[in-house]
Amino acid sequence: MEHVVIIGNGISGISVARHIRKLSNKKITVISEETNYFFSRTALMYVYMGHMKFEHTQPYENWFWKKNKIDLKKGTVKRIDPDFNTLHFLNGETLVFDKLIIATGSKPNKFGWKGQDLKGVQGLYHKQDLDTLEKYAPNNEICKRAVIVGGGLIGIELAEMLNSRNIPVTFLVRETSFWNAVLPGGESHMLNRHIKNHHIDLRLGTNLKEVLSDENGKVKGVVIAETGEEIACDFIGLTAGVSPNIDFIKDSNIETGRGVKVNRFLETNKKDIYAIGDCAEQINAIGQRRPVEAVWYTGRMMGEALAQTICNKPTKYNPGHWFNSAKFLDIEYQTYGWVFPNPRGNEAHFHWKHQDDTKCITVCFDKYTNEFLGINTFGIRMRHEVFDKWLTEKRNVDYVMNHLSEANFDPEFYKQNENEILSAFKNERY
Repeated sequence: MEHVVIIGNGISGISVARHIRKLSNKKITVISEETNYFFSRTALMYVYMGHMKFEHTQPYENWFWKKNKIDLKKGTVKRIDPDFNTLHFLNGETLVFDKLIIATGSKPNKFGWKGQDLKGVQGLYHKQDLDTLEKYAPNNEICKRAVIVGGGLIGIELAEMLNSRNIPVTFLVRETSFWNAVLPGGESHMLNRHIKNHHIDLRLGTNLKEVLSDENGKVKGVVIAETGEEIACDFIGLTAGVSPNIDFIKDSNIETGRGVKVNRFLETNKKDIYAIGDCAEQINAIGQRRPVEAVWYTGRMMGEALAQTICNKPTKYNPGHWFNSAKFLDIEYQTYGWVFPNPRGNEAHFHWKHQDDTKCITVCFDKYTNEFLGINTFGIRMRHEVFDKWLTEKRNVDYVMNHLSEANFDPEFYKQNENEILSAFKNERY
């Protein structure tokens, strides 16, 4: 019986395991060094905030794995030997595979800051990060102040988490406006104001120089690079992005760049070895998508596609139109298609903001052909299937704006603002 081994029990690894089982009777082993069972990584913040318990983040009961004949192994893979189809574990054990799937996800970036490995300094990615966060920032008596370094999605999640326990937060963002490498200016500036309105000390254009240690090897503060200012703190969250978790692969002759290099079938340069999820790097670009995408739904889609290939139905990974969603404190964000920070080439933007400064949309379109290219929404929930259809049909922007109510989850909101949005759009366009 063919033995399929999967390193990593995140959404990518578990998706491919489940779909292989649906399609075949192959022997399946899933390896994880993090937790015994699969959990929803995006729900970690809600455990800390008291909205759920950790066991509630597990989509499947513990008996699910045995019933579906998916073997779970706790352990750390030290090295892959592709020539002998063998995994070598840190504890000296070995495991032989017929097909291997690398789904090891990401790890938080570190940039060689002095003191970055002190106690109380960490990222927010793994279950262990949640445990240490509870240790070093359980309340505002133990943690008088926290500092977050890096202004991406994980940074704002961590800020919200700490804020929920009334722990003062200083937020160091190297960009001149929050997430302005991704968002157009109107949206980014709105978020600056929203973060500050939640009493978070947002420091824009600010870099970390070093982390200060007390006599016990625990963080006691940070030094700001630009000014030399020292900020006393008891916890530091390093959220300056993530990188593929592939250090253990380096001496295996599996081709890597930033991640494990794969083709559209998610195959590596080694026969019967594949990579999916955050750790996979597409050799050939897929439209305007980045070669490495640390996004939950793309990991799931890779797992589903690869399961078909593993079960003798070769299937290319095809993620379709770009979309994503997130939350900035209490403002929900969705994006469909492409809306870059600044219009490129033939692109034009239309931006509308509600007077309450917590809701806005930015629409991107071709200024010559009028083709609709993408939309960002903040504080307004939209329907993915509608925008996916319009992007596929290459609808023009006038059609989209006149039918925007069809995509809106909240028709009452749209009815209240429809005339204002359409009037602003027409005035700007014509």
